[in-house]
Amino acid sequence: MRAYYFDNLTGDQCALHDSGRAVSEEHLSALGVLHWKIIPIDEAGNWQGEIDSVAKEKSYKNREVINITKEGLGDAYESKLKMFYEEQCLHITEHPPDNWIRIHVTPGDLLVVPAGIYHRFGLDELNRIRTMRLFKVRLMFSS
Repeated sequence: MRAYYFDNLTGDQCALHDSGRAVSEEHLSALGVLHWKIIPIDEAGNWQGEIDSVAKEKSYKNREVINITKEGLGDAYESKLKMFYEEQCLHITEHPPDNWIRIHVTPGDLLVVPAGIYHRFGLDELNRIRTMRLFKVRLMFSS
């Protein structure tokens, strides 16, 4: 995991947009963002036991896996990517002064973002991410 202030420049939203101003894990923790590095527990890369342990410790009863790739989403990729970026690497805001912090994650990074903190998801130049959301309340959706 690497965290830094977003540069707010226009252009490709998948570019790193690194302002050159790093954000420490201690600063993220002060904002309520927690980080673990989950290590696979066997040669097959299974990490389920560690995720289950953190979920139990933090009382996360529900989970949802999101897999965003150009191949997987096909023609809907561009519109979905824009939706994730505009509505939801993870960006969080710092209040005040409403600066975006970009958190560039790699496989095995587990972040806890506190309830109520505004955030959004984005992709880096690899254009793919597989994430799992853990949450305490059940999400309801009606269309």
